[in-house]
Amino acid sequence: MNIVPTRFPQVLLLEPKVFKDHRGFFMELYSQARYREAGMRENFVQDNLSVSIKNVVRGLHYQLNNPQGKLVSVLSGKALDVVVDIRQGSPHFGQWLSFELSEENCRQVYVPPGFAHGYCALSEKVIFHYQCTDYYRPEDEFSLLWSDADLGISWQQQGEALVSPKDGAAPLLKDIPTKNLPVYSA
Repeated sequence: MNIVPTRFPQVLLLEPKVFKDHRGFFMELYSQARYREAGMRENFVQDNLSVSIKNVVRGLHYQLNNPQGKLVSVLSGKALDVVVDIRQGSPHFGQWLSFELSEENCRQVYVPPGFAHGYCALSEKVIFHYQCTDYYRPEDEFSLLWSDADLGISWQQQGEALVSPKDGAAPLLKDIPTKNLPVYSA
């Protein structure tokens, strides 16, 4: 497995070994021993699967008191995955990274606790897989507006973004009370 460092030291782009031939391909989606050898000590406790049609934007979400680290990948289709550093005091506060994830490139992204996460479906249908380090708790979920102009995220959708009412009503990052944001620790 190849681990590609990013501008945010805690966010990792992972390129698992993929064995391709005329029949298709095989890859390990996750092997605790192999990922631990690569330095990832996270313990994943929940898997999620999301199916979206083209131009769906999901996010930007985070849990505050029970933060989730997420290992994300696309099983079918193509998506733009977005990670935003929302940790108070972080040198990268309010900055974002994006990664194209697809069934062709088989890449994964590790989104650590303390970051907001979302994605945009770029193909007609996307099957998106998340492994999480903590359980989903709806009462602890927070969001920030996916289209926050101060963030300036280029979602690359072709046409109008399709968002849930909840995601469309999320606050701007500057309007989120500091008590509802994670705190950076070096």
